[in-house]
Amino acid sequence: MASAKKQTQIRLEPDVLAAGKEAAASRGLDFNRYVERLIIEDTTGARAAGMAAAQRLLDEHGTFLDDLEHQLEQPYDRQPGAAA
Repeated sequence: MASAKKQTQIRLEPDVLAAGKEAAASRGLDFNRYVERLIIEDTTGARAAGMAAAQRLLDEHGTFLDDLEHQLEQPYDRQPGAAA
């Protein structure tokens, strides 16, 4: 049986609230679920694990990703393999 949720109140600056609501919507979550998820990720170590994995990816493949980003910034006809 799931435990009953408790209601709480927080005060946020208007721009922080707007950014939070936008971030929630972009993830298909309502604001309450978004805040709940952030707290869970922060307190269970899930966020830290994700950040560590992202850092490993950058450490191992950063040069490749930088080169790819540079290639994608070029006009299409100047990208490697583009049809002449």
